Amino acid sequence: MSGTTFIQVILPLRLDWIPFYRLPQNDGSVRVGDKVKVEFSGRNYIGVISGIFGQLPAGLEESKVKDILGIEDKMARIRPEELRLWMQIADYYMCSIGEVFRTVCPAKKLDREAIEQRKKQRIELRAEKLRGMIERARTENTRARYKAELAAILGIPESAINLNNPETNNPTTNNQETNSNNPNTNTPNNSGIVLSGEQERAYGEICEAFREKKAVLLDGVTGSGKTEIYMKLAAEVMDEGLNVLYLVPEIALSRQLEQRLEKVFGERLMVFHSHETQARRGRVASLVAERPDGKSYIVLGTRSALFLPHHELGLIIIDEEHDSSYKQDSPAPRYNGRDVAAMMASIQGASLIMGSATPSLESIYNCSTGRYKRVELKERYHGESDVEVEIIDTRAEWRKRGMHGCFSRKLIASISETLAEGRQAMILRERRSYSPAVHCPNCGDIPKCPRCNISLSLHKGPSGERLLCHHCGNSYAWDGKCKICGTEMEGMGAGTQKVWEEACELFPEARIARLDSDVCRSSAEEERIIREFAEGNIDILVGTRILSKGFDFEGLGLVAVIQADALLAAQDFRADEKACQLLEQFKGRCARRGGHGLFIIQCSKPDHPVLGLLQNGGSNDFLVPERRQFGYPPYTRLIVLRLKDRFADRAERCATALIQYIYMALGELGEREVDLGAGVRSRSVSIVGPYMPPRETEDGKHIREVRISLAKTKELVAEKRLIHNAINEYIRKSRYDGEIIIDVDPA
Repeated sequence: MSGTTFIQVILPLRLDWIPFYRLPQNDGSVRVGDKVKVEFSGRNYIGVISGIFGQLPAGLEESKVKDILGIEDKMARIRPEELRLWMQIADYYMCSIGEVFRTVCPAKKLDREAIEQRKKQRIELRAEKLRGMIERARTENTRARYKAELAAILGIPESAINLNNPETNNPTTNNQETNSNNPNTNTPNNSGIVLSGEQERAYGEICEAFREKKAVLLDGVTGSGKTEIYMKLAAEVMDEGLNVLYLVPEIALSRQLEQRLEKVFGERLMVFHSHETQARRGRVASLVAERPDGKSYIVLGTRSALFLPHHELGLIIIDEEHDSSYKQDSPAPRYNGRDVAAMMASIQGASLIMGSATPSLESIYNCSTGRYKRVELKERYHGESDVEVEIIDTRAEWRKRGMHGCFSRKLIASISETLAEGRQAMILRERRSYSPAVHCPNCGDIPKCPRCNISLSLHKGPSGERLLCHHCGNSYAWDGKCKICGTEMEGMGAGTQKVWEEACELFPEARIARLDSDVCRSSAEEERIIREFAEGNIDILVGTRILSKGFDFEGLGLVAVIQADALLAAQDFRADEKACQLLEQFKGRCARRGGHGLFIIQCSKPDHPVLGLLQNGGSNDFLVPERRQFGYPPYTRLIVLRLKDRFADRAERCATALIQYIYMALGELGEREVDLGAGVRSRSVSIVGPYMPPRETEDGKHIREVRISLAKTKELVAEKRLIHNAINEYIRKSRYDGEIIIDVDPA
């Protein structure tokens, strides 16, 4: 039909194609990125226009193309750079662009946006009607009453109403909180940012790398003052009228940084994470999209802040870039915030800086290839601290009866000495609960979750003891007796609850608190405990890995790790790297201001190379040759396919069939070998599986995994596309109704 306009519409669905719709008429006002309402498979959806065409592609009949239901012209438009980012994410993480859209704009967010737009429309219509009524009013009392109503619905004082220029009292522009009275609103107050000589050197290298259009890895020891460098860079970018995105891996770090950044950036600082109210998150999104006052902003947030409608970005900061919290586990896209930030920086032409005291091997690799510039910062801001590292062999201590529960006599003595000096101690145990598992000493039974098939952990509380699954959260009543033979069961190992209990017995005069997700049911409780420890009202703090985050406690003199073997024995090729990062970060909590500190690690393998690294100093670069030797990332790209099925045999059978589809698809490229460097050669594609993961069931479904390793060659993008197409083809042809999860770069 001549003159008909067709559009492609991204829907929030897992589709490996983008459906076409017809515009009844196009006056030229409809653009790519606009939102429309359409019908798909009997349901109505709000979608995003990704393309506008004068004719349909060959093979698609116009009679099968539906008309749109309406144009949502009052809803926020998706910018071209946002759509480009969505497409890159979908390609890289092997998912549909509809799944990306669903993550960025979930249904609840779209519903709220539609409601807000309808509310705004009603206000505008009523305001326009009131302006006419004011002009036609015959008495001053009537005019005053109408003006008061108009001022109330617009949220402005009556004196600000200007009937000759309605734009000056438009609810969409004036119902924002202005910051004109804040001295930090117009220009960042960077007068308090003082860099040391070492920081100035690093800052100069960073600026030089930015001029060369290179991303920067700031490899700085804990307490070296990376944050001051970030703030100076951000202030200069904002002075140029550009915006800044500052990412942190955890909400707890966001709260700690907020006060420091507010002193420099005032009300131009916006915070965005899941613990903010929906209203505040919506307001931040609106301010980022519209910039109603035309001033630059800095957004501090977790990975979800990536999907705000950013534009004119000048700088992206990724603090603690190594942290696995940047990785989204579920649902698709299973993205890494660090890598998506790199995509965004490239699209928007922004500078990118990533910082860590223990950089990821992926970032170290990117520096070795010249993609990133590595800038080192090896001096602490407050001067070099004296942190002594002591490794305690718990096997030897048990043999000579030197253990009291989880605590060795050496650790007890060191904590007592620290407390006597008026300083604080912090104890890390990576597992919450009283005991991570229980077992029967008679028949050997270990209770497991019937849904997830993993060991249940023992928890004690005011209402009694219970067994809890740390994966699905299911709780089970427990009387302490074996269900098979009736024997009294025993705990295996100790969690934070037991460590805290033993600490209370050993140090009855000390003020002892616990910090884990069992205790901190709310962010307010977490903040309270951290604040009290910072103020010196708590002597010993026992907790999980949250203790290793970037907190600055002036009175902390000793940090200790209980049962460190659990960190080193995980079934993960990244176990050593993660243990190294966690222990180095935890060590950095101690003696941050130039004082003396003691770091004690209790374990049964004191000669482990990771512990040697902590004692002797150095970098986790020593892990790189091992990764190359076995063909692991960063020398290859890893993809894990996870099949979840109600039947174990079908999961096994379908996973095997899926592998054959993938091999057939990749056969187009042929079998090749690649050079990983240092004389190591490997196949370009390696497929392992199907196999049962450590957690072999989940939510009552059986799991089988397939691991695919792809060498980093020029065919990598084509190989990923072929694999994705093969998976979709298998689902279509076999009509598989189980779940197939694609995890690119698993954490």
